[in-house]
Amino acid sequence: MTHRDTTPPTFVYARPVHPLQTTLALARLAPTVHLGCFHAWMNTPRVAAFWELTGTPEEHAAYLRRQLEMPAVEPLIGYFDADPFGYFEAYWAQHDRIAPHYDVAEHDRGIHMLVGEERYRGPARVQAWLLGLAHYLFLSDPRTARIVSEPRADNAKMIGYLQQAGFEKVKEFDFPHKRAALMLLSRRHFFELHFDYVRGASGRPFESGARAPG
Repeated sequence: MTHRDTTPPTFVYARPVHPLQTTLALARLAPTVHLGCFHAWMNTPRVAAFWELTGTPEEHAAYLRRQLEMPAVEPLIGYFDADPFGYFEAYWAQHDRIAPHYDVAEHDRGIHMLVGEERYRGPARVQAWLLGLAHYLFLSDPRTARIVSEPRADNAKMIGYLQQAGFEKVKEFDFPHKRAALMLLSRRHFFELHFDYVRGASGRPFESGARAPG
């Protein structure tokens, strides 16, 4: 189900996705606009299995307010054309719980990701939003040399997608609530690997959860 609101969102990034004949865009989270879809997504069993944030609209509104009040977090909503499809939290890694688990640098960014709309799942859609999200983070601050992600260690499909995007699986480690995989993407590797993408071409298609060599 797609949730709409008449209030125009504030977009921070957009680019055409020619193979899908659509446009990917990232908007700043606005609770008055996006609470409905966020609430629905968090209560779907697939999302709840990884995020563990089922709750009421009031609980989700409080969660989003907390994210917006944190200067180290940038909550974003992903759109394909006019349809919101997913929620992303971009954060400054040195201020996050990930920091003690690797050699964090001052301007490293991290990402938490979910796709809530079933019809926007699949490798072609993941390629569009994952590369776009990484591209946005590298463009938004030229000092950011790396992006980090910490999916659950048993989430092989997401780890495979991250590897195809250029992330390296550095190690596995333990958070209090999960066994995680430490995934790192360097600015240099992203722009070398996705040179065609950055110039507006489509690039090599992602395979379904396939792992990159090595």
